[in-house]
Amino acid sequence: MRRFRFRSILVLVAALSLVAAACGGGDDDTTDTADGDGTTTAGGACADADAAAGDLLAQVCSDGVIKVSTDPAYPPQSSLDPETGEYVGFDIDVATEIADRLGVTIEWETPKWEAITAGNWQGRWDMSVGSMTVTAERTEVLDFTPAYYFTPSSIAVPEGSDITTVDGLNGKTVGVCSGCTYDFFLQGTLDIPGFEFPPPPAGISIKGFDTDSTVFQALESGQVDAAMSATPTIENAIEKGRPMQLLGEPLFSEPLSVAFDKSSELDQTSLVEAVSGIVEEMHGDGTLSDLSNEWFGQDITVDPSA
Repeated sequence: MRRFRFRSILVLVAALSLVAAACGGGDDDTTDTADGDGTTTAGGACADADAAAGDLLAQVCSDGVIKVSTDPAYPPQSSLDPETGEYVGFDIDVATEIADRLGVTIEWETPKWEAITAGNWQGRWDMSVGSMTVTAERTEVLDFTPAYYFTPSSIAVPEGSDITTVDGLNGKTVGVCSGCTYDFFLQGTLDIPGFEFPPPPAGISIKGFDTDSTVFQALESGQVDAAMSATPTIENAIEKGRPMQLLGEPLFSEPLSVAFDKSSELDQTSLVEAVSGIVEEMHGDGTLSDLSNEWFGQDITVDPSA
C-alpha cells in the first residue's frame, strides 16, 4: 500500500550560492500561496522562489510542483496500481517523501529508460527517482545524489530448470533490460566507481528487452534460458506467480541514486544539493530503512561494501 508521511519539512540553509533565500520555510508554512502576479509559491522548505532567475530549484518552488520520472514496469520499486490508477512502490514513496520535505507536489512522467539515462531531458522532468545506478558513463550527462539504497542483482531460470549454477549458463541465452546495468555487466563493461564485480557468465548470448517485465515474459515463453534483474524484482515476480526461480546467490549489489540532467536549461545545482541533503536526512532518521523493510522485507539501504 502506498504510504504518505507527514514529517517536519527540512530547512534548507541559504548557503546555496545560486539560490539566495530560495528555501528557508518552517513546519508552520506548508500551504501554497498565490503571489501578486497570479503564480503559486510552494510553502514548506520552499520560500521565495522568485529570488534566483534561471535556477531549477527556484522554479520548482515557485510552481509548487516537481516533475519526476520513474519506471512503472519495475515492481516493487514502481508500478501502476490498476485498481486505484496511482503509482505505487519503493521509488514512488521515496520520491513522494522528497517532494513532501521540499514542500511541493509531484507530477509523474514515465519516459523510456534510454531517454532518462541519455540526459538532455529538455525540461520534460526535473529529476529521476527510478533506481538508477551511478555508472561512470552516466555521470558524464547526469548529476546524482548519494545512493538511497543498494540493490542486489540475480539471475533467474525457469522453475525446475536443470541449470543449477552460473557456470551452467554456458551456451545459453540470457534476457536483460537493454541499457540497464545488468546488460553492461553481462557484456563485461559495467563500471561503477568504487565497486568491483565478479566476471560475467562465460559463453552466453545476450538478448535485450525494453523492461524487466518483458524479460520475465520472454523467460516464461522460452525465448531466453535465463533472465537477469534486481533480486527484489525477481522475488516480486515469483511471488506473483511467475514460474521461475533464483539461480544461486545474488551476484553483486549496486548503488542507486536520484538523477538530474546536467544539460538542464535552468541551473540544477541547488536542486541537486537540496535533494542530496534530504536523502542524507532520510538515511539518518530511518525513513529509507522503514520503506525498504516495507517494500523489500529487508533493509538494503546500507552500503554492503562499507
